[in-house]
Amino acid sequence: MRDFLIDTNIWEYWFNGNRQPEHAHVLKRIDELKAQCEKSGISVRVWISSVTWGEIEYGYRVQVEKERSLEGPFKGFITDIGPKEFIVDKHVTREYGRIRAKLFEKYGPNGKKKKGLRPEQLIDPVTSLQLRIQENDLWIVAQALTKDLILVTNDRRSLRPLLEVTDGELHIENWANKSPY
Repeated sequence: MRDFLIDTNIWEYWFNGNRQPEHAHVLKRIDELKAQCEKSGISVRVWISSVTWGEIEYGYRVQVEKERSLEGPFKGFITDIGPKEFIVDKHVTREYGRIRAKLFEKYGPNGKKKKGLRPEQLIDPVTSLQLRIQENDLWIVAQALTKDLILVTNDRRSLRPLLEVTDGELHIENWANKSPY
């Protein structure tokens, strides 16, 4: 059984009981995994990306004061679960570069596919605007591929171009739906 890299939205659903039905679906999938692990004797590890931690930090810093009251409990929730933190290292940067280059090669405007342009001239129209891919998602996908983790996210639609250029290497589950696969 493979380990999981959980995206920011799934951590939120797991924590927040007010986010129904997503919360219930995530809890059900966690229970299913626990049962599978007990039955097989194989443990499964849940990972959190350093990029996800950054998204969480940003989210709390821009919220109004009354919503910031959840910051401590939410961070405590994740700490109690004890996910293994996955940082961006040289292996992830190589994978990131490979994925981003494939995206540009497949979706980049022909007039911009020439040497000498700065990266932001090449990338922004392709990844952010046309494909609706967030930069952080590229990093998280690179992390999942580097360690052969299943990415757990509710953003499958926005990751479709990444699925296309990773040639079946990227495996995604959405625990926020009734059927997570």
